Amino acid sequence: MNYRRLSAISAGHFAIDVLNSSVAIILTSLVGRFDLSNSQIALGTMFYTFAAALTQPFFGLLADRVKGRWLAAAGLVWTMIFFSASSFATTYEGMLGLLVVGALGSAAFHPVGAMSATHAGGAKGGGSATSIFFLFGQSGLALGPVASGIVLQRYGVAGLPWVALAMLPAVVMMVAFLRAPIHTAAEAAPAMPTGASSTQAKSRIPIGWVALIAFVALIALRSTTLQSFTSLLPKFLADQGFTSGEYGRMMGAFSLAGAFGTLSGGFLADKFSRRQVIFVAMVLGGPASFLLLNARGMNYYLLAVTAGFLLNIPHSILVVMAQRLLPGRQGLASGAVLGFMFASGAAAGAVVGWISDFTGLNVALHGVALLPILAGLCALTLPATRTPKIL
Repeated sequence: MNYRRLSAISAGHFAIDVLNSSVAIILTSLVGRFDLSNSQIALGTMFYTFAAALTQPFFGLLADRVKGRWLAAAGLVWTMIFFSASSFATTYEGMLGLLVVGALGSAAFHPVGAMSATHAGGAKGGGSATSIFFLFGQSGLALGPVASGIVLQRYGVAGLPWVALAMLPAVVMMVAFLRAPIHTAAEAAPAMPTGASSTQAKSRIPIGWVALIAFVALIALRSTTLQSFTSLLPKFLADQGFTSGEYGRMMGAFSLAGAFGTLSGGFLADKFSRRQVIFVAMVLGGPASFLLLNARGMNYYLLAVTAGFLLNIPHSILVVMAQRLLPGRQGLASGAVLGFMFASGAAAGAVVGWISDFTGLNVALHGVALLPILAGLCALTLPATRTPKIL
């Protein structure tokens, strides 16, 4: 395992997701200043996530072409610049516009990041390395709301450039340790005779359309709950009288537990059938998400940790599955599955935000909290083997 490459790309993932997860807290803090509704907050988060998600396959293709190199560091620097610039905007539209443009840096980072992590793990440690990579990302998602909540409470949006500058060490690490190009296993392997390749392809069992549709539905259902909670749970907590620092910490507990869920998912999938791991995590994660909305005090933190842990177990499993489907285009595969995760969740989250303007956040969030149960049922149609089959 290449620990220098893995540590550098993981540090970058931590940094980029600190900035990404701060957006919902920033928008929530602007409610009083710009008189924002629930749907406006959700739409703002959706625009940001769409910019970061829908362009990921294109950056994945670029990552395959340039073999990584400078792309990850450049993506983080881009996001840092526009994150800082947003603090100088005088209108909601101007601030959101700068944040959305900055999201393109996140789109550039994630495909090459997942690709670099898998490469750093080598032939036998790709799954574990990818889990570590996502552990750092989820840790960034956990720290972002806490750090930005404290900064916003003390300094307002004028403190955002300091949050961005704190990510500079990750840029230095990536510049230092990610210079070597990435060569995928498909490129490194010797060419097979045409007949042997054809025979091997015929012997593979395809996923099948039912399982493929269920795979897509699983991602969308899980992402809907996660994105709705990420964008609207801060507002739900703010409506109950919590300050930005308090609901930042409450969101941080949910996200930090998700970091360890992501890490655990990769190792559990190496020991057990991946569909069993995903099924159990989702079926238990739905009720935990539902119950945390009614909890207070220590009970809230216990349920937030449980729900965050369970809902994030499938994350690294799903990404590695996609990479195995396209071994010669790992950047594209990573960008496609991550992009769809974020985009589907953002679109559904915006719809949930619109619905909540009529039903109230309490009803809307309780509804989406149970969607992971359906995602778990979708997992039962996935192949039981640990290694995904080629379509």
